[in-house]
Order: sequence, then structure tokens, then C-alpha cells
Amino acid sequence: MANIIAVIWDCDKTLIDGYMQDPMFEEYGVDPKAFWQETDALPEKYLREQNVRVNPDTIYLNQFIRYARDGRFPGLNNERLREFGKKQKFYPGIPEIFRSTEKLINDDPAYAEYGIRLEHYIISTGFSEVIRGSILMDYMKYIWGCELIEDEDAEGRRLISEIGYTIDNTTKTRALFEINKGIPFDKGISVNSSIPEENRRVHMNNMIYIADGPSDIPAFSVVRKGGGATFAIYPKGDARAMAQVEEMRDAGRVDMYAEADYSEGSTAYMWIMGKIKKIADRIRHDEQHKIRSSVSGIPQHLNV
Repeated sequence: MANIIAVIWDCDKTLIDGYMQDPMFEEYGVDPKAFWQETDALPEKYLREQNVRVNPDTIYLNQFIRYARDGRFPGLNNERLREFGKKQKFYPGIPEIFRSTEKLINDDPAYAEYGIRLEHYIISTGFSEVIRGSILMDYMKYIWGCELIEDEDAEGRRLISEIGYTIDNTTKTRALFEINKGIPFDKGISVNSSIPEENRRVHMNNMIYIADGPSDIPAFSVVRKGGGATFAIYPKGDARAMAQVEEMRDAGRVDMYAEADYSEGSTAYMWIMGKIKKIADRIRHDEQHKIRSSVSGIPQHLNV
């Protein structure tokens, strides 16, 4: 199990050029700037008016439900969310880099000899159903995102109506430990199960975490503390975003950063491919060392 390499991706502004909600705003004629300004004001509004604290990372889900209920997002349900997955705009090199990374590991007999495998994951504060409807799902081992429950309105149409499951910028770290322990593939264990590190499905030092900004610092910190690699992305031409990720590298949060372009030959492509190969070579070396250290000496004739 220790021979699995996990490449773990944020989604919005990391794989997607912008936010996954953008095609919805365009479809329904909703001004995205006004929507997010209204949403960003909700935590302070609810605290002031009702003395209620809300999670600023996921309060937007309530806003989507409200918009669906009052007709500004007419007919928005999980099926429609999956359809919006087909309208996402990805950065250059997506999804080709997924195929390149798989080929790097799968086509090398030296890695196959030691059972070295590569898996891709997404941990997103966005909608799981949008991701499931996108081309990304062809390459993902598992995804984490926000899930919405449906109900029927007065006219019998199914609409998003309740929050079912959420991922925020802090609970992304929980998903990392679920990958570490193999929880998605073994229902008999939970994130709180005690499992010796050597028996865990994906070792932390075999993880690569890729995201776009300061909101991912908790996840960056967990992966780096465990010996894994971290990489930050910024949009082309965005000097402010570049300054943010540069500050994170200076602070030791990320190992490297680059412009959001995963095309072959780009900095992001070369760094990710090189880091995967470096981890695979280290795993192979460790496996060889285990074998050699376990071999006993050759019996010799006794001198008479």
C-alpha cells in the first residue's frame, strides 16, 4: 500500500479558469459580482442581526438554495449541476497532464516491478455534482466537495433544498487524512481510526498537493509536515495572485509556484512530472533497500 503516489488538486482557479459557478450565472442571467458581494456580506449580517455565526467558506450554498427557491436559479437541481460540469473552462493542459502523469508511471517497468501506482484526487469547496459532470471525473480516483439535497417544489419540480455535506478550507485537511488512511475504499475505518503509519494506504510523503492560494494553507501545512510536496498556481497576468503565492513560498508553505498552464513544457507541467518521478524513484529505492537488507548471508564452508 505504501507504493501509491497521490496527486491532490483543488478545483476552482487551480484546474478551472475561474469558478465552477460562472456558467450558472451566465445561464441564468445573474451578475456574479453582485452575487458574491451579497454572499460575502452574509456572515457579518447574520452575526449583527441574529448573533449567529456562519461558515464564510460554505454560506454560498445557502445562497444558491435561496436563489433556486425564489426562481432566480429556476430548475436548479443535481442533474442540472452535472450538466454545468460539461461547460467548465479549464486551464491549458487539462486534462492532458493527467494522461501524461499516468503514462509516466504506468509505462515504466521499473515502477511496475515494485507496484508503484499513481492516483489523482480533488478536494474542493465547490459542488461535487459539477465535478462529476465534467471531464475531470475520467481521471479521478475520488473527489470531495459540497453536496446538496433535493426536494420537490409546489409544481413538482426537483430543486436543491438542503445542504447535505460540506468541505471548507479547514476540513480539506480531514480529506487528506481520509486519503492517507484509505477511508473511501474501506468502509470499516473512519478518519479517527488508529492505524500505524506504515499500514496506511497513502503515505503523506507520497502526496503532492496543488492549489491556488492562501485559503489552502491548512492543507499545504498538513502535506508539508508529512513530508509531501506542495505547489501553488496563479492565473496568467495576475500580479496580485502571483505576489500571494510568492509570499507563501517565502513563508515555507509551498515548495514551488507557477502560472496556471499545464501544457507540456510549461513550468507547472515540468515540476509536477519531475516531482512524481522523484517520489517514484524514492519509493523504488526504498523497496530495493528493504529487499537487500532482508537477504541473509551465503552459508560458507567451515574450516577444519
